[in-house]
Amino acid sequence: MPPASADTQGQDRAAPARQRTFAALAQPAYRVLWWGTLFSFLGMQMQMVARGYLAYELTGSNTALGGVMIAFGVPQLLLSLWGGVVADRLPKRNVLILWQGVIAVASGLMALAIATDHVAYWMLLATGVVTGVAFSFIGPARQAFIGDLVPGHLMGNAIVLQQANMNGTRVFGPALAGALIATPLVGMAGVYALTTLGFIVAVVTMARLPPGHPRPGANHRSPLQDTLDGLRYIVRDRPIGILLLMSFGVVALAFPYQGFLASVAKSEFHRGAVALGALSSAAAVGALGATLVVAGLTGHRHVWRVQTVSGIAFGAALIAFGFTPRFELALFAILLVGAFASAFQSLNNALAMTLSDPRYYGRVQALLGIGWSLFGIVSLPLGIVADIIGIRRTLGLMGLSAVVTVAGLHLLAMLTGTGEQLRGRAAAPTVAEAEERRVIGTRHR
Repeated sequence: MPPASADTQGQDRAAPARQRTFAALAQPAYRVLWWGTLFSFLGMQMQMVARGYLAYELTGSNTALGGVMIAFGVPQLLLSLWGGVVADRLPKRNVLILWQGVIAVASGLMALAIATDHVAYWMLLATGVVTGVAFSFIGPARQAFIGDLVPGHLMGNAIVLQQANMNGTRVFGPALAGALIATPLVGMAGVYALTTLGFIVAVVTMARLPPGHPRPGANHRSPLQDTLDGLRYIVRDRPIGILLLMSFGVVALAFPYQGFLASVAKSEFHRGAVALGALSSAAAVGALGATLVVAGLTGHRHVWRVQTVSGIAFGAALIAFGFTPRFELALFAILLVGAFASAFQSLNNALAMTLSDPRYYGRVQALLGIGWSLFGIVSLPLGIVADIIGIRRTLGLMGLSAVVTVAGLHLLAMLTGTGEQLRGRAAAPTVAEAEERRVIGTRHR
């Protein structure tokens, strides 16, 4: 019998409780995806700052900020499940290239409208809709692709490193956008032009990836049957269901704070685009640091508890940020917000994907993405609330909702025995354990 390969040997035994932080980047194809995603994330981070600042500049309204986010969220809510089905049925590389190209075109048109002084608020709404549609397909395809590019014991690490990728761009992307907006030679049009370039580079980079063909038998049923099967899978797998509910509640009700930083900078601290970039970057510094810390913990037996503590701490930090009276203290508070938010989201996503049957990677990621669509939808009523009771109290309510959601669902999991299942399945799986999960999934079907 020939000797087992290094990869097979690595998967035949349980992964260590503490992995190397950048272990997944040793996989060549994953590195290509990681670099392509870096340029995509950089373009998106700069565009988010520019979009929020431009919306508030055009309207002076928190409700208008919420409107921009709801334009992004509604398409994701309607299409995310279909995006997951597409990720499980079509070559993932082609999906990524197509939709990132669409975003590049939309961003380029915005740059042209601003440069020619024809920009209007409705254009921000239209761009938000296009971007929301695109991310309904990009998110599931990108995350499901990871399962094709890395061995099973590195899955959680690879997912968290993608999160670190995003947070790294948040460190300097928003600050760069804020500085460039304030620079007469560049301005808002130049920022949108740079975001367009970021997505073009992402498309060119990802063209080097393997096709990412669907798993055998993926197209034997209709897309509607695949969608319903994915929902049934989540219902019968209670640990994944609990993780998804946590993600929905925290992302939808508390993560919208990001979209209101422009209002905090201008209305509470009476500062401009540079201050907005500083707040965004401070949150990103905390997020990047936390992500790098938890990247090596994805196979640890206490990762479920770390995720819960991180979610509660995020809510508490957001409450503190909402009532911080000085800008300097606000920078420190938002750094903690970013750190705990990223730790929670990274570990939640890693757990959900690592514990899932590989046939459902795209659909599970699509369901995780629904939280981001709810993020956009809930932002509109939150903007209305902020205009009535003030942005500080609204931020406090967002933080409280995160604390209640995470603590409540953790308690529910413990009372129903789901917490024990999560702890038992949290360690990085061996080949034998992964095969057992696939067999169980087949029996349920």
